[in-house]
Amino acid sequence: MPTPIIAIFDIGKTNKKLFLFNQQYQIVLEQQQEFDEITDEDGFACENIEALTNWVHTLLQQILQMPEYSLQAINFSTYGASFVYLNNSGEIIAPLYNYLKPFDEQLKAKFYAQYGGEQGFAVKTASPVLGNLNSGLQIYRLKYEKPELFAQIKHALHLPQYICYLITGRFFSDITSIGCHTGLWHFTEYRYHEWVYKEGIGEKLAPIYPSNQLMHININHKPLLCGTGLHDSSAALIPYLANFNEPFILISTGTWCITLNPFNTIALTAQELQQDCLCYIEYKGKPVKASRLFAGYQHEQQTKRLAEHFGVDKGYYKTVAYNASIIELLTNVSAAQEEGEAMMQQFVFAERNLTTFKDYETAYHQLILDLVSQQIISTNLVVEQNKTKKLFVDGGFSKNPIYMNLLANAYPTIEVYASEIAQATAIGAAMAVHKQWNNKALPLDTIQLKKYTASYAVPF
Repeated sequence: MPTPIIAIFDIGKTNKKLFLFNQQYQIVLEQQQEFDEITDEDGFACENIEALTNWVHTLLQQILQMPEYSLQAINFSTYGASFVYLNNSGEIIAPLYNYLKPFDEQLKAKFYAQYGGEQGFAVKTASPVLGNLNSGLQIYRLKYEKPELFAQIKHALHLPQYICYLITGRFFSDITSIGCHTGLWHFTEYRYHEWVYKEGIGEKLAPIYPSNQLMHININHKPLLCGTGLHDSSAALIPYLANFNEPFILISTGTWCITLNPFNTIALTAQELQQDCLCYIEYKGKPVKASRLFAGYQHEQQTKRLAEHFGVDKGYYKTVAYNASIIELLTNVSAAQEEGEAMMQQFVFAERNLTTFKDYETAYHQLILDLVSQQIISTNLVVEQNKTKKLFVDGGFSKNPIYMNLLANAYPTIEVYASEIAQATAIGAAMAVHKQWNNKALPLDTIQLKKYTASYAVPF
């Protein structure tokens, strides 16, 4: 008998992946692809949307022809802040612009002057002022910089919903993409912000389809179920929401370290927004308070610097074990040098003189101490000390014993766990629609945990 499966297209900015999961959420097949970026009309790097489109079509046909598998459903997770623009005929008429592309300062000033100022607008939309990372402003930019192109746009689809369109031929929007620092959504009124309609953008946005539902489709005369896709950060949270009921926070670590608290219902303040706090909307429509820190990038840069200074391999840090004595020594020195500061407000390791450290191990402990000091500032923006019961860390830093021990020391009243889940984003996209494609119970063993307990009081 063929194995019943769900296919998940998990599309990051660098790696494009396809996963086939069986009903126990075990990966039975994985394929990965990278595409070289192309450039837009201004010469700025952007996604090769044509290559991505062809890859999706090709893989789907291959899956359907595999006799060992019985495809039941399809869903998608992709990076955010990404719009694909289609005309009346459903054809792509513009590049998939890169959210890192600079946003014109004069146009930005005009927008915020008209719609309540940066602070007022940010509070209503739970969106820090991020330029093109506020994907709604990408469409606004086209209206004023490329009016002829704007006039041709019939459908503006976030990337997950564009992939859905490729397979279903249908146009939908999804709340997890809309509710992710886009500037589109009015969080307290739970609707699009008024500017979306005043600027004629609302008519270009497709109807919202529930993120936890599948639609019936036919491909090659085979009946299938298909979802509309999810924003990747929201998808990665789903396995945790499925496994844990009591209040927790998740620090998802990578280039960015994002602290997510799905149990914090306190409205964002202007001050929090200025400190890179924001809200996501999870797949059932509930706001998730979050904070961001560029810690993974800092770690990558500084470990290169350490390797060069001490004459070791770039990956040498992976061999460094947690040493409480080194931490005690460093924190005593730090307290003497930085009198009156419980936590460092800025990341300072880049300015530290490496010749003051006797060896790599000591310097690396200082690097992680500095990073965790900043991580605590970021995480404290969304944690609720008397309510939060568990803190999970997934991604790269979950495998770092120094980081994990320091975090446990910083939160002695919260259970701190290093979490390991294979492909959390893809599994989350599958679990979001579990009830409609899978008649078996959700497995409780998808997340592997390692508990860390406080061993030394670090004076953060």
